[in-house]
Amino acid sequence: MSGPGEEEYADSALRPYVITKGRSRPTRNTISIETLLVAISPPRALPVSATREERALVRMCERLLSVVEAAAHLELPVSLVKVLASDLVDSGHLAARSGVPKAAMSDPQLLQEVLDGLRRLR
Repeated sequence: MSGPGEEEYADSALRPYVITKGRSRPTRNTISIETLLVAISPPRALPVSATREERALVRMCERLLSVVEAAAHLELPVSLVKVLASDLVDSGHLAARSGVPKAAMSDPQLLQEVLDGLRRLR
C-alpha cells in the first residue's frame, strides 16, 4: 500500500540521487554494462542502512548476472546500478568479473576448420 505522494517520489529525479547517496559515478572504473556480478559466498549481512535496491541487487546476484541485466530487473538506469554494484563490491558483498575479452573469443572460421578436420579423421 502506498501513501500519498509516493508515486510522485518514485518518478522524480530525487529518487536516483537518494539511492546513490548523491553520487553519479561508481568508485570503480572497472564496472561496465557487461561486468558480471556474483554475491560473495558465504553471504555477508548488509548493514541496516542498505537500500532496498542494494538488497535486491545482492539477492539477484546469488546467480551470475550482468550489470545491464540487473538494471533491467531493477527497472533502474544502468548508470545507477553501476554505482550500487561498485559500492557492494567495495563493501565485500559482491564480486565483479569482467566478461570474456574479444581477443579470447573463439574464431568461428577456426572452429569450423577444426570440426571439418575431426570429421575427416573418421
